[in-house]
Amino acid sequence: MFGFFNKKRSVFAPFDGQVIPIEEVPDEAFAKKIVGEGLAIMPESNKLIAPFDGQIEQIFDTKHAFVLKSTDNLQILVHVGINTVKLNGEGFDVKILEKQELKQGDVIAEIDFDFISKKGYSTCTPIIFMNLDEFKVDFKFGRVQAGSDTIATYKNN
Repeated sequence: MFGFFNKKRSVFAPFDGQVIPIEEVPDEAFAKKIVGEGLAIMPESNKLIAPFDGQIEQIFDTKHAFVLKSTDNLQILVHVGINTVKLNGEGFDVKILEKQELKQGDVIAEIDFDFISKKGYSTCTPIIFMNLDEFKVDFKFGRVQAGSDTIATYKNN
């Protein structure tokens, strides 16, 4: 039983795209890690998919951000775009409910990135790892395919 907690687990890419260091996000609060530690993805697909088995902890009213919790309690914030809170949900079609159980690969939302870009907002999507006091996380960068490529591995501290 204790071996499970020492085993590395994976966070899969929630979008196709390019994973970049958090310091490269075009927003000071994310780039300077004021919001927290993580990475970002420059999405090239419009479906946000569950990066692991778990649950939707929170869907922001403006539909631009989601808190997800894995079955082993890793919590992440997926913040779709920069300053997209100002769109008040336009361009975001959420497919799930708050507190809903998820399987890795389930569609969480469809996002109209063309609309977001035309409105003048960056589509860069920060992914913040919220409870790093409980987990050691290793980030992976580069081009990824949603659902099949890993963006991070983690294990309990």
